[in-house]
Amino acid sequence: MVGLNSPFGNPCCEISGPEISACLFSGEVSSTAASTSGYRIVTEACGLLDRSERGKLALTGSETKSFLQGQVSNDIESLTPGEGCYAAFLTPKGKMLGDLRVLDAGDELLLDTERSALQELFNMIRRFRIGFDVELHKRTVERGLVSLIGPAATEIAGVPDLPAAEHAHRPLELDGVPVRAIRTDVGVDLLCRSEDTEALIGVLTERGAEPVGEEIAECLRIERGRPRYGLDLDESVIPQEAGLNDRAVSFTKGCYVGQETVARLFYRGKPNRRLRGLRLTASASPGAEVVLGDRTVGHLASTAVSPRLGPIGLALIRREAEPGATVRVGDDGASATVVELPF
Repeated sequence: MVGLNSPFGNPCCEISGPEISACLFSGEVSSTAASTSGYRIVTEACGLLDRSERGKLALTGSETKSFLQGQVSNDIESLTPGEGCYAAFLTPKGKMLGDLRVLDAGDELLLDTERSALQELFNMIRRFRIGFDVELHKRTVERGLVSLIGPAATEIAGVPDLPAAEHAHRPLELDGVPVRAIRTDVGVDLLCRSEDTEALIGVLTERGAEPVGEEIAECLRIERGRPRYGLDLDESVIPQEAGLNDRAVSFTKGCYVGQETVARLFYRGKPNRRLRGLRLTASASPGAEVVLGDRTVGHLASTAVSPRLGPIGLALIRREAEPGATVRVGDDGASATVVELPF
């Protein structure tokens, strides 16, 4: 529950993490036509999705990078202004407490994370920053976040010259609205003051962006094999199991919380389970058992009905269920082929 020591920035708002998730993901695509239309927008033009609910923080002070370097899995100290990275923050045993995007804005580090992981991130920073010249700032309520998804995103955002590297970012104004444009794997995110969010959406729609539903963005995410904390990942997962080493882990930086387990698994072992894609014969519900032969090898996580691929899903499954294997999913007769990611 949100309270006085909450990172959300509004002590009067009483919304818990599970309730937020239910609000975001309880809806279904209303019709095949709507799904096809939205999918075409994000794959051929530019879709717009308000993601202001994401958790947002900022760090200032002379020791922000050295502090965060010891807390997360990627190399923060190597960032320069205009660069960013994806990282995880872990338990001492290498299990994920959450993931986050880190942006070097010069005078501050900007962090954003899944709303379900925000409290853990806030608590971690507040607990371990003692002794460092680091100030923690709440930004969840103070900042809006709008995603442009699709091949026309950079043109509509007015940043055709934005570097292609994911998380590259720079400030600019869009028709008088100050924003920070951030490169994503599917387009551009725009960070703004919360009071400017409505005006920004108006500017973007006038430029040709078309609003799409969360289910369209989720379909694209699942197709690309990108796990989401709180849906596909939780506190039982080590980054390598989810295929996150390349994106989220530096093996050349110094020590950080959970490093020993992450490094040992990478250099000496093989994870017992891996994040895989499932090409389903029929829709199945998240949480359904995935069975190989007579053994349960995992559980279905995110699912979507892709206009391109049909029913698909992500699942952390045991390594004996190799790509190409056929598995049973749930109790309603669905089966699936295990595939490498992305689809």
